[in-house]
Amino acid sequence: MDFDNLMMPFQFGFMQHAFLIGMIVSVPAALLSCFLVLKGWALMGDAVSHSVLPGIVLAYIFGLPLLLGAFAAGMTCAVATGYLSGNSRVKQDTVMGVVFSGMFGLGIVLYVAAKTDVDLMHILYGNMLGVDRGELISSGVISLIVAAVLLLKWNDLLLHSFDPAQARAAGLPVGLLHYGLLAALSLTIVATLSAVGLILAIGLLIAPGAIAFLLVRKFSTMLWVSVLICIFATQAGVYASFFIDSAPAPTIILILTAMFIVAFVSRQLQNRKQSAKLALTD
Repeated sequence: MDFDNLMMPFQFGFMQHAFLIGMIVSVPAALLSCFLVLKGWALMGDAVSHSVLPGIVLAYIFGLPLLLGAFAAGMTCAVATGYLSGNSRVKQDTVMGVVFSGMFGLGIVLYVAAKTDVDLMHILYGNMLGVDRGELISSGVISLIVAAVLLLKWNDLLLHSFDPAQARAAGLPVGLLHYGLLAALSLTIVATLSAVGLILAIGLLIAPGAIAFLLVRKFSTMLWVSVLICIFATQAGVYASFFIDSAPAPTIILILTAMFIVAFVSRQLQNRKQSAKLALTD
């Protein structure tokens, strides 16, 4: 394959938009994934991503911005999950499973009943190759806000993720941090709607942080490593999808999955080497 063929994906406007939206959503998704991994909120990200569907449909019915409906539904799911788990004997993961499956089912029913011209497949799996300038701008603004807040407050959020009781004793606004993180999660999912859709959004929200967690031991390093991993995966996924004739979003997730497997195997090998060295010294 010659150089011209290798550079062909960059010559089309729709591919340029796909590369750009991938880079835009990578930063907030990767930063947030670090906190979700440390806090054990992987299922929360899955729950919120599935629960925005009824908000999107209702926003379409009432003529409101779809992103506004998605954010409102995501926050409703997060707040409802927190309230139910805090006021019942049912564990949080069980509550999240009930809430997000119920809201996702409600979204499907509303979608069928409303007979909208919004393509459900694009909502569920993304449409990176059909992103327009308006979606680039809206995703860019949301991503900038979320990334700025996470970087400015990462120390407080880190303490809250590790030990909420200690954070409260230190005088931090635990409630504000809790719901602020949920708001950041909802906004990030809204920003990724055009890129990877609802179902695959969880991959961007968990995999980069999980991979970085396996590779490094310092949280500040984990933040920028996860961002680099996510940017590489999105750009490589979009680029590879052009030549193998696949959808960009699942290609990106497959690359992240492969990177996780490599990082996991590498960490296991390092642990075995360290164990062997300790055994020899003893």
